[in-house]
Amino acid sequence: MTTTDTAVAEAVLHVQIQQFYAAQMQLLDSGKAEDWAETFTEDGVFAANAHPEPAEGRAVIAAAARKATDEYAAQGIQRRHWLGMVNVEQRGTDEVFAQCYALVIETPRGGQARLHVSTRCDDLLVRTGGRWQVRHRQVHRDDLS
Repeated sequence: MTTTDTAVAEAVLHVQIQQFYAAQMQLLDSGKAEDWAETFTEDGVFAANAHPEPAEGRAVIAAAARKATDEYAAQGIQRRHWLGMVNVEQRGTDEVFAQCYALVIETPRGGQARLHVSTRCDDLLVRTGGRWQVRHRQVHRDDLS
């Protein structure tokens, strides 16, 4: 593969991962918790330094996301996740390590938007059946680091 071919392949991969994150976060922010959980592998892990234990397995991740989504909806809060500064490191044909910054913005019904939290996400992503999924996500909240 030439240098140009390699650069094009890396750019395509980077765009694929950015598109994955955009679609994933829009599912969560629109209240589609179960669809969002489908972006994790069946044995996926969601860990965060803000949670005492990781959520392990898609069903557990879906239940936790549904609970949180319903609580915010009941409070009249719209959440938006803004991901940027995405760095992608290919680890194999169908595996990448991706790291990004994530800002969570909350807007109460009739109120002003506010930055809720700043984080870094470390993801191990795998391509299964032609689509990217999270095998392991570690969220680091900046205020707890």
